[in-house]
Amino acid sequence: MPRHKGTVSPYCFFVSEQLPELQRRRLPVTCVIDAIPYCSQAWAMLTKEEKMAYAEKARKLSGKKCSQKTVKETCNLAPLVPACPTTKVPCVTFPDASVMSWKNDQAVLVDIFYFLNIYSHGKLPSHCEQRFLPCEIGCVKYSLQDGIMADFHHFIEPEVPPRGFRYHCQAASDATHKIPISGFHLPRTCYAVVLWELLEFVQPARGVWPRFYCRSNDRFRISWCLNRMASITGIESHLELLDVEDLVIELHQKKYQKEPSKTWVCRELDAFLWDFSSNTRCKWHEENDILCCALASCKKIVYCISKSLASAYGVSLTAAHLPLQDLDNGESTNTKMVILDAGRFQNMKAEGPACDRHFASPSQHQEFVPSNCDSPCGVKTCSLYGTSTMRGRGITRLLKSVSDLTKSFSN
Repeated sequence: MPRHKGTVSPYCFFVSEQLPELQRRRLPVTCVIDAIPYCSQAWAMLTKEEKMAYAEKARKLSGKKCSQKTVKETCNLAPLVPACPTTKVPCVTFPDASVMSWKNDQAVLVDIFYFLNIYSHGKLPSHCEQRFLPCEIGCVKYSLQDGIMADFHHFIEPEVPPRGFRYHCQAASDATHKIPISGFHLPRTCYAVVLWELLEFVQPARGVWPRFYCRSNDRFRISWCLNRMASITGIESHLELLDVEDLVIELHQKKYQKEPSKTWVCRELDAFLWDFSSNTRCKWHEENDILCCALASCKKIVYCISKSLASAYGVSLTAAHLPLQDLDNGESTNTKMVILDAGRFQNMKAEGPACDRHFASPSQHQEFVPSNCDSPCGVKTCSLYGTSTMRGRGITRLLKSVSDLTKSFSN
């Protein structure tokens, strides 16, 4: 629901009281907006009674300007309880991606899209107040004509996990992005700064807000995290998420006059060709060779869209559309590489002869492809040649049998 003109939130009232103290400490603040990032942590530590006192002060001040404003409405941004994920916070209604339209191909090329993802320390049960603990955010500004125009990335200072769930949260993190809950050596950003810098990154025009897209299966988590950060900081978030699958379908429909199936679109977006490409993950995930990265997930969506639609719209691929090493491959690049799990293979070897018969070699040694070959960095793949006698299928087995037959005749 849009906030009536002239009303004051409890958080803004609190910040205005803190402004003289911040100025006394010689911080670069001249108004309430400047002081907001410095007050978020102090506001979060207030008790419920103290926040209600500020809510009452804000109500009295707002009542002079707008008598119909109630305490409940002025407290919308104050309580720690997050807004329901299905409740929309923004003041602007966004169009559904499925009904978007462009006048011509040029309008498609210059249109700007934002792809957003937020990672969490696991997912907590529905009875918990905190369903997620945001820990990383990534966003990419993209147009089909210019490719990636800018990117946004932060590690987020997480809240304290609910009692009894710390191990659950850390285990979920270790299985995905591997960001520790505590003891992280890199600086983290508080909720208020994250939201303000995200708004500065998109630079919305007056009355016109950009469109944000994410994968449909990530939409609930991202929406919940945005609402949580907005409810704690008191910063209005005018962001609404749309499904990137609907966007891709609409782009194909516009160009080919034929709607692709959603299954096909999801399969294309699931491509893992660029998991190990340079300049895809953030610096920390790249240096530690960790696949799950919020920024990388956004960039890989961009790569898939560029690869499938750039040529159709007459756009020449550049380093802003695809990683440099993929530009030389052109259309021959296969987005569905097979990455063998070396750890799983070693476990199967340790289980005994039943598994050994599929991978046995005369020297009982399994040869692996070096890391400097065509395989992704850090991933081992079983060699089908050399000392390994792992049998191939189809044409490989046929060629081997023909070779053995030729040798027998020559002898």
